[in-house]
Amino acid sequence: MKAKHPQETFVVMSELILPNDTNTLGNLMGGRLMHWMDIAAAIAAQKHCNCPVVTASVDNVSFNNPIKLGNLLTIEAKLTRSFNTSMEVFLRVWGEDLSAQYRYLSNEAYLTFVALDPNGRPRKVPELVPDSEEEKKMFDGALRRRQIRLILGGKMKPEDAGELRALFIKE
Repeated sequence: MKAKHPQETFVVMSELILPNDTNTLGNLMGGRLMHWMDIAAAIAAQKHCNCPVVTASVDNVSFNNPIKLGNLLTIEAKLTRSFNTSMEVFLRVWGEDLSAQYRYLSNEAYLTFVALDPNGRPRKVPELVPDSEEEKKMFDGALRRRQIRLILGGKMKPEDAGELRALFIKE
C-alpha cells in the first residue's frame, strides 16, 4: 500500500446559504453545517483510502462566527494522520459575505473515519506522510487527540495513554 500526502486528500466544498438552511435569526443551522462537514471530511478520507468510510467520532465543534443567509460557506478538509484502519480529518469552515468582500473563519473541527472492506469490516489504510511544518505539527498532535478520544470513549485506560498519562494519573 503506497503512502499518501495530505495534499492528495484536500477537499473544498462550497454552498450558498439559502432560507431553508437557516434558523429564525437568519443564521445557518448548526445541524446543516455538521451535515456538510461530515460529507466534506468523508470525501477527504475516501480520497486517502479509496474505499467506503464511516464516521467514528466528531470532536468539539464550536461555532465562533455565524454564517448568515445569503453568505457563501466554504469547507476545507484534509487528513492530518492515518492510523491502522482510522483517519483523522481536519476541517476549516469559512463564511463569506460576497457583496462586502469579507471572508471570516466560522469554525474548525476534527472528525475521525474508519475505512471499510467489501464486507463492512474495518480495513487497513495507507500511511500519511506530512510535508509542511504545519502538517507535521498536526500529524504529531493527532496521536494525542486520538488518545483523548479513546479514553473519553472508554476504549483506552488513562494509564495506557503514553504522554497523556500525567493528565489523568497522579504519580
